[in-house]
Amino acid sequence: MGCRPSIGVLDILGTQLGYDNCFGSVVGQVKPGPMTFCKISTDDANGKIRAYVGEGEFSDIKVSTFGGPAVCKVPDLQKLMHKICEEGFEHHVAMVRGHVADIVEEALTKYLGWEVYRHR
Repeated sequence: MGCRPSIGVLDILGTQLGYDNCFGSVVGQVKPGPMTFCKISTDDANGKIRAYVGEGEFSDIKVSTFGGPAVCKVPDLQKLMHKICEEGFEHHVAMVRGHVADIVEEALTKYLGWEVYRHR
């Protein structure tokens, strides 16, 4: 995180579900550095699992908001956004520190047989 994180509540969901039901989110600014993102989704109509994976950077841009914000830089983001929309992917992704997209792509395709779009 780049700081000592604290544990808080999911502020937006808390307004609807009650703050006592939304405890456990990490609060703190994510520090700059290399980043890999991945989205795994089910294609229920065709009975398959698919994903997209790529790399970018956590930037040093500070944001004044709740939760655990991270501003990310992704090369050729517009191309990725077109792919996400055209393929009907949901917008949330998992992110990890480091550039490991090649490893993730290999694991998902070679060992699990999933369809993967590799954003480069």
